[in-house]
Amino acid sequence: MREITYRQALNEALDEEMARDEKVFLMGEDIAIYGGAYGVTSGLLNKYGEERVRDTPISEAAIVGAGLGSALLGYRPVVEIMYIDFIGLCMDQLNNQVAKIRYMFGGKCTVPLTIRTEGGAGRTLGAHHSQSLEAWLMHIPGIKVVMPATPADAKGLLKSSIRDNNPVVFIEHKMLYNTKGFVPENEYLVPIGVADIKRTGNDVTVLTYSRMLLFSLKAAEILEKDGISVEVVDLRTLLPLDKTTIKNSVMKTNRVVIVEEDTKTAGAGAEIGMTVVEECFDYLDAPVKRVAGADVPMPKAPNLESLAIPSVETIVQGIMEVMK
Repeated sequence: MREITYRQALNEALDEEMARDEKVFLMGEDIAIYGGAYGVTSGLLNKYGEERVRDTPISEAAIVGAGLGSALLGYRPVVEIMYIDFIGLCMDQLNNQVAKIRYMFGGKCTVPLTIRTEGGAGRTLGAHHSQSLEAWLMHIPGIKVVMPATPADAKGLLKSSIRDNNPVVFIEHKMLYNTKGFVPENEYLVPIGVADIKRTGNDVTVLTYSRMLLFSLKAAEILEKDGISVEVVDLRTLLPLDKTTIKNSVMKTNRVVIVEEDTKTAGAGAEIGMTVVEECFDYLDAPVKRVAGADVPMPKAPNLESLAIPSVETIVQGIMEVMK
């Protein structure tokens, strides 16, 4: 099986879906001539033309609004919000229209709209370009929230998102684009709403997603040397949440650590942790532990930025605390 980058996997997914279905087209800031802020759409303008790979004005409200209108007319638009930090600029369209219109019309229409965006810290871009706002989106009924960590999952989940008849917010992490992984060359899909156990273990379950999966796997390797067997569950999708996989893992290990990059207060981990309590309370041998980002605006200074998000060391420490 060949090894390619996360960026290449996303590019392949877009290319394959555009070739498969002429109703798929792309819109966003600098996605055409420039190829996207992180190069994900590079080469697609030359292959499919400006009708299907469209540069837009700098207006997130217009981008998502046009995406919604196109989806209602039978197209499958993939629109890009360059940074998730700007999602607030289109929140009216997303929350009040995109997520609600199928319900408001009694199911007589569908909204096959995919909104690609990227978030997270790691490039010292400061408080306006480094946020993790997935918890905002988890609170909106009517959309799906996908956050893949590996190239194979990124490709398979993006293809599934584009084919879904419901709106999907597809969040990529800026520090994952250059990471490599094995990706099948044949056609495949990864189902939305299904978690994946990336490492099996017996002593403690780590529930995580996006870039924190990589940190969690490293922590698990360290703890294995001390005789602690860590099961690492990659949630992949935050909305809907795969409660079955979570429950089965917790029933086996009886301990849970949630690792997330977003801020701890009202973060994604709060919902995940409450799900564990509701579904698995009788199986817990220790309180649920969260290892999360600090409740601060993301600092610009590299040393402070690294302190504001979980590290391999803090994940190891969190796991050790529930093992006492």
